[in-house]
Amino acid sequence: MRPVWSGAISFGLVTIMIKVVPATESHHISFRQIHTADGGRIRYRKVCELDGKTLRQDEIVRGYETATGTLIPVTDADLDGLPLPTAKAIEIVSFVPAASIDPIQIGASYYLAVTETVAAKPYELLRRALERSSRVAVAKYSMRDRERLGLLRVKDDVIMMHALRWPDEIRAASQVPVPEVAVTDEEIDAAVRLAETLTGDIGELRDEYRDALEEVIAAKAAGTRPTPVKEAPSASAEVVDLMAMLEKSVQDAQASRGEPATVHELPAKKKTATKKTAGAAPAKKTTAKKTTKQGRPRRTA
Repeated sequence: MRPVWSGAISFGLVTIMIKVVPATESHHISFRQIHTADGGRIRYRKVCELDGKTLRQDEIVRGYETATGTLIPVTDADLDGLPLPTAKAIEIVSFVPAASIDPIQIGASYYLAVTETVAAKPYELLRRALERSSRVAVAKYSMRDRERLGLLRVKDDVIMMHALRWPDEIRAASQVPVPEVAVTDEEIDAAVRLAETLTGDIGELRDEYRDALEEVIAAKAAGTRPTPVKEAPSASAEVVDLMAMLEKSVQDAQASRGEPATVHELPAKKKTATKKTAGAAPAKKTTAKKTTKQGRPRRTA
């Protein structure tokens, strides 16, 4: 694996020389732009807007545009000379519980490998310290023209680093409107049953879109027509019985896995109070009777 960065891990006064290699790989199918009429490939050229010349990559440097439109060139030498302790080091700044890191912060992942024999022992020391403390290390480092935040953890005896977004890069969830609706305990239980039925191993999942795209490309390359695919039914906005849909989803999931379907009785609908109908005769009031001392009944007013 080709390293994307070389430097050192700064762990207090301990320095560990390492190289950073990508921990993931992309299986994305890339496309080229071609001319519809003759199939010729479309290419882009980098042209200077002042003299109209096509430039080579070694003739181009990055530039920062000010508010007035002035372009200030910034060279590699300028960036290498920045007074940052993290310019060539991954500086560990704290150790925190893994649960305290919100997954929304995590970005690209890398493996950290030692580059020198002398770095093997401090590398192993840091790895064991991370394992025994059950914590992850938060570090600062510079890569691709900016200082970044990283998370160090251990995976299969290797120290990994995950790029982290800075806290001020995370938008507040309060910006998203949350609908106010009520759900019943029975509906929640049905949703939990569906989640338990769909429990599985993420390692078994495949990119079906890529598989289908490869079949289309192979068919066209062989001069044949790709097999038509039935369109999935479009989602409906019609109000449905949520409990019935959840129970049906559980049964379908069990059937797809060859499991016996478990049928749960749907809760009976609550009876609603009968409304009074217009024109109904009012109930007659009974008149209480009082008795006189002589025992004769006396009507009250």
